[in-house]
Amino acid sequence: MKLSVLLCCSLLLAVAAGELANWESHGEIIDLERLNKPAIDENLIRELQSSNDLAAATWTSGLNERFEGMNLADAKVLLGVLQDKFGKSSLPPRAYTQEEIKNVPQEFDWRTDARGKDCPSLREIRDQANCGSCWAFGSVEAMTDRRCIASKGEKKEHLSAQDVTSCCGLLHGDMGCNGGIPSSVYGYYASNGIVTGGNYNDTSMCYSYQLAPCAHHVNSTKFPPCPQEVPTPKCAKSCVDDHASWSSSKRFGTAGYSVCKQSGGNGTCAQQMAAEIFANGPITGMFFVHQDFLAYKSGVYAHTKNSPMLGGHAIKIMGFGTENGTPYWLVANSWNNLWGDHGYFKIKRGTNECQIEDAIINGGPVAGMPKL
Repeated sequence: MKLSVLLCCSLLLAVAAGELANWESHGEIIDLERLNKPAIDENLIRELQSSNDLAAATWTSGLNERFEGMNLADAKVLLGVLQDKFGKSSLPPRAYTQEEIKNVPQEFDWRTDARGKDCPSLREIRDQANCGSCWAFGSVEAMTDRRCIASKGEKKEHLSAQDVTSCCGLLHGDMGCNGGIPSSVYGYYASNGIVTGGNYNDTSMCYSYQLAPCAHHVNSTKFPPCPQEVPTPKCAKSCVDDHASWSSSKRFGTAGYSVCKQSGGNGTCAQQMAAEIFANGPITGMFFVHQDFLAYKSGVYAHTKNSPMLGGHAIKIMGFGTENGTPYWLVANSWNNLWGDHGYFKIKRGTNECQIEDAIINGGPVAGMPKL
């Protein structure tokens, strides 16, 4: 594949849009020789399974079909959270009381909570295909869930990841399949709204995801081969699926907010995240993906020493708990249900693993409330 289309246009041209950049300043690898190596293979799995690194002891690794046949440059394409160098997309923090934090249970999972019993999106894994649109998916997935939860199951419709991927950049400077900023999606939700739209081939709403799930360099029995290049689909500005009115298909939210204060506020960031998730629904988060994460199968992930950092990735955080003594966040990924633990993963909680709790690095895990 011509070294992954010249490493995704020389890693998004290093600086994406003047104020957006990759994460080289925080350790992201950009060396072309290293990135031409396999994303995961039997050698990596053997190293992880025989490692005496304590981080590897809390989770199980294995070959995931999602990354079979890929090199590291291919994998990096999926990691679409860019660095907002000047913090212009940062959202104001929400304040939490000690009472809110004290009332949080020790274990929580929105998939099994009675308040979400009529919300199928809480139990769904989406697929961003071969596109760096995680920043859009991690946002609209949480927004979709919150609309359903707040309406007590009446509003089940998806918010369109394609609307955000293709249209948000026209106003907020995001770059579609070449990356964006999750917090900017909440600004778009408030100012422009997001139309309804389901997964690829779902024609029941306004604007479904336009990129087909695919397999990379392998003869998959489930998915066709990924194309060599994935240009961002043009913003449709019309409902291509149900042919309804674009404006009437828009759904709006209130202005978003950062779940964590940079100073920590009343309690640590982890406590504030748990309070927000329990009270209002899943949140949008971001963390740094290391190579070993691609091989995650089960357990509570923590990156192993010297595993190279590949980039920033956005996800939906929807629960928390403790497994075999290790606190974790429960997270829904957007790499289809053949990756990881049926599309989900757990990551160590309370220690800012891979910067998942770092409000300074990524503007804070973010959230917002719908306008019903």
